[in-house]
Amino acid sequence: MATPETAQGTDRPRLAPLPGRRVRVAVIGTGAIARDSHLPALTRLAEEGETELVAAVDIDAGSVKGFCAEREAVAAAAGEGTPGAYTDLDRMLREQRPDLVVICTPPTLHRDQTVAALRAGAWVWCEKPPVPSLADFDAVEAEEGGDGGPYASIVFQHRFGSGTRHVRRLLAERAMGRPLVAHCQTTWYRDTAYYAVPWRGRWQTEGGGPAMGHGIHQMDLLLDLLGPWIEVRAMAGRLVHDVETEDVSTALVRFANGAMATVVNSVLSPDEVSRIRIDCERATVELTHLYGHRNDDWRITPARDVPAAEAATWQDFGADVPSSHLEQLRELLASMRAGERPRSSGTDGRSSLELIAALYKSAFTDATVRAGEIGPGDPFHAAMHGNASGWAPVTAEQGAAGGEAAA
Repeated sequence: MATPETAQGTDRPRLAPLPGRRVRVAVIGTGAIARDSHLPALTRLAEEGETELVAAVDIDAGSVKGFCAEREAVAAAAGEGTPGAYTDLDRMLREQRPDLVVICTPPTLHRDQTVAALRAGAWVWCEKPPVPSLADFDAVEAEEGGDGGPYASIVFQHRFGSGTRHVRRLLAERAMGRPLVAHCQTTWYRDTAYYAVPWRGRWQTEGGGPAMGHGIHQMDLLLDLLGPWIEVRAMAGRLVHDVETEDVSTALVRFANGAMATVVNSVLSPDEVSRIRIDCERATVELTHLYGHRNDDWRITPARDVPAAEAATWQDFGADVPSSHLEQLRELLASMRAGERPRSSGTDGRSSLELIAALYKSAFTDATVRAGEIGPGDPFHAAMHGNASGWAPVTAEQGAAGGEAAA
């Protein structure tokens, strides 16, 4: 077990240096996303000698024991011990002192669990949405360490992989000319049974509707490719589902580089697709997929006057590395070992959450919202619904008053 030290001038533990040893990982929440996405990534990296799963935590004792038992079957082959099963997060942090805590719980728990891990000296990798509001994000960021961490990053796995890396480079180098027009689409389908889960469709427990819980991945990827946004104008509606949040939203976004984009987020679309299209001066680049992408999911169409030899170089994506939790975790571990802030943390991670807050504010107030506008004191900083009439959750007192008025 790593021996914790104390950072000079603080009470925050500082873990022993990471180079030359496995990164000790703990998983919080042992449901589907932990089992289906995180556990395979951790298993692969354990086999490569990079990580060791030391513990898992869940309030459901049966779930966490089953998760650890599933891991135990391959732990010996990967050179690991058996992970400890816990139902108490604080106890796990005291006893195990992990280097990295992976959070896979419902959004309403993310802030407190992230803060607890950071205060224990662990880095954090948290599933989206990272927290329900910008105020919560700012509170988490305030708990991060100084130079060298620990830092809290967000699971934005669509940014990672060979396709995104190749297109990001082409755009940054302006190989295809200036980006001009973009489209970002997350049009998925969720039925009434999906929303029968008590925490879904509610501001307090899910943080938002499809903009927050579904479209956040494609919007984050769009920002990663195009850079900072400067203003947004949006609409939102409840067209089908009886929920507190929206079930569809549309937005117009202007970027600092001059590009303009449309954004559509829906859970009403039987023909499900995730898509990003960027029209540049010399080519159109398009990604079409659903929950993850490979090189073949990207298409680059050159303008008619582009020389064939040059266009051919744009098509060379290199070895196919799919977008995945594994690829993001690889980069995160490299950042940990270097003591550097990882991508999708801090300002870089906050930009997508700020765009969503601005989308909601614009939709609910019928106004254009500019980047940097939503800060402390703005109701949309404290909650994505912004206490907007017709959108904010109805309290028991308001419900009673409404009933009396109707009578």
